[in-house]
Amino acid sequence: MAAAYLECRGYAILSRNWRSRRGELDLVCSRKEEIVFVEVKTREETDFGLPGDALTAKKRRRLLQAASLYLSRNDLWARPCRFDLLSVSLQERGCVIQHDRDVISHSEDGTALGGGHANWQPW
Repeated sequence: MAAAYLECRGYAILSRNWRSRRGELDLVCSRKEEIVFVEVKTREETDFGLPGDALTAKKRRRLLQAASLYLSRNDLWARPCRFDLLSVSLQERGCVIQHDRDVISHSEDGTALGGGHANWQPW
């Protein structure tokens, strides 16, 4: 459902559930020249918090590490990229999808990857 939502909005899906020893990337997309790492969080009810609440600092660090490895393995460091969150709330009458762009940045949690990366990288 998340991939179909993004495809309808002009995103091309490059990878689904990409895994490495450093973590998993739910969806890796491209739109125009930008690589977009999309974390998908789904909840049936809000009793346990909103879907985005599960994007903890630890999870963000793992996403940064996995994205770094993905960019390296696919020789994509020269492409601009960002991290988006797709929150899917399942409700009685269907679902509500909220798409938040740029949900992870270097200044947020101080998780920079180190020197040598392009200055446009948000992390």
